[in-house]
Amino acid sequence: MSKPTIVILGAGYGGIMTAIRLQKELSLNQANVILVNKHNYHYQTTWLHENAAGTLHHDKTRIPIEDIIDTNKIHFVQDTVKEIKKDEKVVILENKGELTYDYLVIGLGSDPETFGIPGLKEHAFGIRSINSVRQIREHIEYCFSLYNNTKENRDQLVTIVVGGAGFTGIEFVGELADRIPELCKEYDVPREKVRVVNVEAAPTVLPGFDVELVEYAMYNLERRGIEFLVGVPIKECYEGGVLLGNGEDIKAATIVWTGGVRGNHLIEDAGFETMRGRVKVEKDLRMPGHDYIFVIGDCALIINEEINRPYPPTAQIAMQQAYTVAKNLKALIAGGSLEEFHYHNKGTVASLGRGEAIGVVGNKKLFGSTAAAMKKVIDNRWLYLIGGIPMVLKKGKLNLFK
Repeated sequence: MSKPTIVILGAGYGGIMTAIRLQKELSLNQANVILVNKHNYHYQTTWLHENAAGTLHHDKTRIPIEDIIDTNKIHFVQDTVKEIKKDEKVVILENKGELTYDYLVIGLGSDPETFGIPGLKEHAFGIRSINSVRQIREHIEYCFSLYNNTKENRDQLVTIVVGGAGFTGIEFVGELADRIPELCKEYDVPREKVRVVNVEAAPTVLPGFDVELVEYAMYNLERRGIEFLVGVPIKECYEGGVLLGNGEDIKAATIVWTGGVRGNHLIEDAGFETMRGRVKVEKDLRMPGHDYIFVIGDCALIINEEINRPYPPTAQIAMQQAYTVAKNLKALIAGGSLEEFHYHNKGTVASLGRGEAIGVVGNKKLFGSTAAAMKKVIDNRWLYLIGGIPMVLKKGKLNLFK
């Protein structure tokens, strides 16, 4: 009897952890496991806002996949997924033909959700990947370098609009608050000429977060030069600025959109039923009607029954899903009952820049340096899970209070 083939699409938090768990759960003779990813590295999405602002080099954020997986047990294929043929059990790749599978794990991440705002896709940057954040950093630095070499639209060059004040938006402006003074000094730009405007359509920043922590975050960031426009949607984005719902027109050379994500378009393209590109999975994380396909991470929709709303797609939930998927794949291959997925929220921490953060861990609210230290502990824990102490020493943030 031939070994079944498991194909994992994507090496984000869910995909890479599924591969790691499978190499522990399964022996070599139980299955062929193939991991497919566009790049030859995994990157920590939760650090991308630092790379975009230029406060952390992107090389710190990416980790070679072959440093994480056991290549004797997991076959890594570097390629881009073009199409999923669910009925034929085939995945079409851009360069290396096609892969057939017996079991499929879809962890392809997300696409930006633009909510139909005209011009956003064409004219705004996104904090999406190593390549996208490198482009943001270089663009901002280039705009600052032009300030004293041109006489036209100088203020526009050093105006940055960040659309969306959820976690990514808030963490990004927090890093900008640290980075802007350094850029001003390097390029001889008066600090008072620089504007960073965070625009949020909802009535508050960090919607759904604890009110006291939100107030702390806004006070901290405003004190460091961040402007907030709350309850104001972006109506249109054009080259060189944004038009807001209140009629205001902000001229800005840099527009960064952090206002939402949807599941990867390949899910809808394959003909699966979705909500904003996400699949409402069964309790064991399988695709409804397709018992051989699991969906995790940004592509999976799971309802928090306490509030009857979907859980937000975070690294924490993707990581926990991977453990369940690996156990369930083992049960399907070796025999046994499948587990239901239950999310255990261990807390949430949002960085506000160097040495500043807010968060809730358990029932305790954390502020300032204590929250910032906890954020580093959480980040280092992920590194430990994928690569042990050597990975923490190589890539970790070891000075918790700096």
